[in-house]
Amino acid sequence: MAPRLDFSEWWSKDTRKGTPVVVTMENPNYSVVEINGPDAAFRPVEKSRGKNAKQVTWVLLLKAHRAVGCVAWLATFLWALLGAIKKRLIFRQGVSMDNEKLGKGKLLFTVIKMFLVTSLAILAFEIVAYFKGWHYFRNPHLHMPRTSDIQGLLHMVYVTWLTFRADYIAPSIQALSNFCVVLFLIQSVDRMVLCLGCLWIKYKKIKPRIEGNPFDSDDVEGSSYDYPMVLVQIPMCNEREVYEQSISAVCQLDWPKDRLLVQVLDDSDDESIQYLIKAEVGKWSQKGINIIYRHRLVRTGYKAGNLKSAMSCDYVKDYEFVAIFDADFQPNPDFLKNTVPHFKDNPQLGLVQARWSFVNKDENLLTRLQNINLCFHFEVEQQVNGVFLNFFGFNGTAGVWRIKALEESGGWLERTTVEDMDIAVRAHLNGWKFIFLNDVKVLCEVPESYEAYRKQQHRWHSGPMQLFRLCLPAIITSKIALWKKANLILLFFLLRKLILPFYSFTLFCIILPLTMFVPEAELPVWVICYVPVFMSFLNILPAPKSFPFIVPYLLFENTMSVTKFNAMVSGLFQLGSSYEWVVTKKAGRSSESDLLAAAERESKTMNQPQLYRGASESELSELNQLKEQKESAAAPKKKVNKIYRKELTLAFLLLTASVRSLLAAQGVHFYFLLFQGLTFLLVGLDLIGEQMS
Repeated sequence: MAPRLDFSEWWSKDTRKGTPVVVTMENPNYSVVEINGPDAAFRPVEKSRGKNAKQVTWVLLLKAHRAVGCVAWLATFLWALLGAIKKRLIFRQGVSMDNEKLGKGKLLFTVIKMFLVTSLAILAFEIVAYFKGWHYFRNPHLHMPRTSDIQGLLHMVYVTWLTFRADYIAPSIQALSNFCVVLFLIQSVDRMVLCLGCLWIKYKKIKPRIEGNPFDSDDVEGSSYDYPMVLVQIPMCNEREVYEQSISAVCQLDWPKDRLLVQVLDDSDDESIQYLIKAEVGKWSQKGINIIYRHRLVRTGYKAGNLKSAMSCDYVKDYEFVAIFDADFQPNPDFLKNTVPHFKDNPQLGLVQARWSFVNKDENLLTRLQNINLCFHFEVEQQVNGVFLNFFGFNGTAGVWRIKALEESGGWLERTTVEDMDIAVRAHLNGWKFIFLNDVKVLCEVPESYEAYRKQQHRWHSGPMQLFRLCLPAIITSKIALWKKANLILLFFLLRKLILPFYSFTLFCIILPLTMFVPEAELPVWVICYVPVFMSFLNILPAPKSFPFIVPYLLFENTMSVTKFNAMVSGLFQLGSSYEWVVTKKAGRSSESDLLAAAERESKTMNQPQLYRGASESELSELNQLKEQKESAAAPKKKVNKIYRKELTLAFLLLTASVRSLLAAQGVHFYFLLFQGLTFLLVGLDLIGEQMS
């Protein structure tokens, strides 16, 4: 009987090692078997084998169906996009804009639109000339063809244009570009010096310090003489979204109640908001907080007039310091303990400024880009100027003033829209010193919409030019040192407030588009690419988490130079919009820790009858109605994504300039220019409109 050959164990293994096996069998015809693996008959059949033509046809049809579906989806998406653009840009459907604002900026939009159409026409002509061989871009000198070389009227017109632009247009553009490049380099050196100063401060760990612990006592009442009298002011105007959280944060400051007075300076013209703020003030007054509500009947001078009116009260003479917080600022309870002690044993100190921290910096792309600018402003500009010069521009909020310094400097004046910078310059001319605390942060908001941000930037760039015109005689005739006068005039005002928006707008929004059809005045690659990228890296260093947004930041700053330049010119020449004051719209956002603290406070709050135990039934019913109005007003409203035609047209214009530079120059920077133009278009669609939360 032949033995049973069971190779199932070997078949289940993956090894391919051959093993000679000698088997003794009754039938001598099967004596030696060399097994190298499973029999070929039992090997798995390859998938590619056995396919017939019908299966291949089905596979090809399936792939073709998928390709057609992808193309159909892409066509549907493009058609929907074109339909949306047609509705929003042509028919203006879904865009809610005031009729008064439609005519504003119409002239500038018309100029940019005409310039765009002209540049597109010339670009098309240049492309035709390029492929026809009429170009002379590669030659160092313009070659004028002989009469026999002229072929047709179109060629003659083109040669005439080349001669005219080379002899008349290019020299003037080149001279202006050289002037702007020099200003650009000066401003870049100033930024580098500030960054080096910030690195030195970090390396040496230089910061204002408090000698000892002035509040080292367990008995607060027994050591009340160490606590000076502090006045806290909260100026606001129709701040429905943020008044409650601001008043709540200020009323919880860790300071003896008998040494603290809170002034709520309400300039609201909406009676419902006035009643809500009165109710909030009454609530904290019932809790024992020394708080006063003030409302002006004549609202002149905006914020400066509001603060000036509050400082004229008789009881202010009993206080030594005043802390100012805008309506969206939420100081920590230890704010006064971290700022007021710096005034002790320092009689020349007039201002202690704290840093801003933003609760909505990650809300959208616009807030992220604002965070980059403001972080550089506080971390580098304010800190370096505070350490080395003892002077910087007051930020208008989150600061503590010595009341004596305010009075000796002339108090709050209503002559400009930057009353904070005005009082800071006058105090500096009177010899007062400033301290900036980079470690003390106060929560606040940045504008979440482009419309609010644009109005804020207009006020911030027109006001300094107004102030420069008014303060220049006082600076020249002041008794401060000569180098301080030079710092105020050359650096503080001219370089950082006038030259920066001028060269940024002229160089990147005027000269760069002009080079698309005047290649003789082409900008060097280091001006367009390398230096701006390097300076953008320096600006982002204080906010390292924003490095992924360096390209949108660079491009958005160039686009915003139009608004900043317009504001600078209106303030310098006292145009109609130079004294325009619009309260920046707030969203009323809070951080997660603030929400948890608010919930904890609500759980500990007494019930309403006990809270308003001094109120009558009619007053209680009125407060209930106000609460209902507040809850209904707080309901989220659908936001509309506004597309601003002027800025979007500028984005297309810069895109055209990049394409023209791609045809006119040589080197790798072509692709940077093309990428710059494409990114302008994308950033324009995402940033220039009203940001969606």
